[in-house]
Amino acid sequence: MQFSGGKRRRLKLAGDQRIACYPHSLQFYLQPPSENVSLIEFETLAVDRLKLLKAVENLGVSYVKTTDQYRTKLESEIRKLKFSFRENLEDEYEPRRRDHISHFILRLAYCQSEELRRWFIQQEMDLLRFRFSILPKDKIQSFLKDSHLQFEAISNEEKALRTQDILNSSPSLPGAKLESVYKIPFADALELYRGRKVYLEDGFAYVPLNDIVAIVLNEFRAKLSKALALTARSLPAVQSDERLQPLLNHLSHSYTGQDYSTQGNVGKISLDQIDSLSTKSFPPCMRQLHKALRENHHLRHGGRMQYGLFLKGIGLTLEQALQFWKQEFIRGNMDADKFDKGYAYNIRHSFGKEGKRTDYTPFSCLKIILTNPPSQGDYHGCPFRHSDPELLKQKLQSYKISPGGINQILDLVKGTHYQVACQKYFEMIHNVDDCGFSLNHPNQFFFESQRILNGGKDIKKESIQPETPQPKTNVQKTKDESSALASLNSSLEMDMEGLESYFNE
Repeated sequence: MQFSGGKRRRLKLAGDQRIACYPHSLQFYLQPPSENVSLIEFETLAVDRLKLLKAVENLGVSYVKTTDQYRTKLESEIRKLKFSFRENLEDEYEPRRRDHISHFILRLAYCQSEELRRWFIQQEMDLLRFRFSILPKDKIQSFLKDSHLQFEAISNEEKALRTQDILNSSPSLPGAKLESVYKIPFADALELYRGRKVYLEDGFAYVPLNDIVAIVLNEFRAKLSKALALTARSLPAVQSDERLQPLLNHLSHSYTGQDYSTQGNVGKISLDQIDSLSTKSFPPCMRQLHKALRENHHLRHGGRMQYGLFLKGIGLTLEQALQFWKQEFIRGNMDADKFDKGYAYNIRHSFGKEGKRTDYTPFSCLKIILTNPPSQGDYHGCPFRHSDPELLKQKLQSYKISPGGINQILDLVKGTHYQVACQKYFEMIHNVDDCGFSLNHPNQFFFESQRILNGGKDIKKESIQPETPQPKTNVQKTKDESSALASLNSSLEMDMEGLESYFNE
């Protein structure tokens, strides 16, 4: 892909050539684009793709991904941003071209770190899952072939011989209806095999159409992960281009939304407030860590990192953090001198005062869910992701969640919708029907909770809330009830403001 400052010279392709370039509304992005792209279009495509992926993330948090409401809203966002999503639309060349080029542009921005790669892969997989779900059945085989996936649908005769075995081995099949079945090498169907969801015979898995998406997504993840690693190797050559470096930096810093390392509430939280705040405004992951710390007067490294950065993000100063952790560890019969020598350095390090002076940011929900799972004796992680369902049920009961609410949360957890479950918990403890935002960060949970409890006002140090729950009649929703997607688009446009004039020099 080449870049020019002037107007892009558009390749003029005949109808058959245009179809051959992008035969499907979804793709594995196996070949990078080779045409000339102007810097203005480069910027526009990058920002639009980022808006789309943020929409995918926010909708995935706010809605269950298999529901019609999720699909309708995501289709609306794709249509609004003029990307490809359906096979039967006329003149699909330009939307598919935009989709293809913009994906490779964001690869440049999101190959720079493990966390960026993880976020990018997750959103691209969710987008592919949606597009595959609306792909016409008669197009699936040709898509698999074009994506270099050697999965062949078996004949009706072969299917008839194994129908009952396949139905018995595939719990996802509704009733006794069996459509296309794909014969796949055993090694490519390990995810289904681990979950006992597939029929195996002679080294092959017989995968129904309903389950083939899991295989496709695994292949896509593996290919994209490898492609991002290769892109990272060539990144120095791209970053040396002073025209692209500012844009790539802006893009890679836009995926998390608000930067919770920027402490707007420094000094407004006192140590005496933490116990009270933990029961009213902490998300379950941090409430769990705080309770374990108070009971055991110690946390292992994973818990100290997750909880310490959260406290830093809600406004604790370095001095407060040192005092908080030291007081608690001393209660556990630790010598003060041992704390100063063994633990104080790590706290100063997390505030960017030691070592390489990195100012560490609080962990996002995605990072907590996907990385460093807790082991025996640990209390970090996501309770919805890492807790046994029965223990989670007991914990929710202790939080005074109603039996009906607990069942709703457990159903979401069973469907692996962990962030949606946490958002549902937020709505229940604050007695609101719709929280008005998409939850993707523990510190976001805290600040939104405080905004509701304080009537939309900033946190005040002197106003320590009582332990008793707020009366339901006094609970107010935030003034800003506009959709999370609309505010996202606005913030991205502000973040990119001025870049067009920069590239138009």
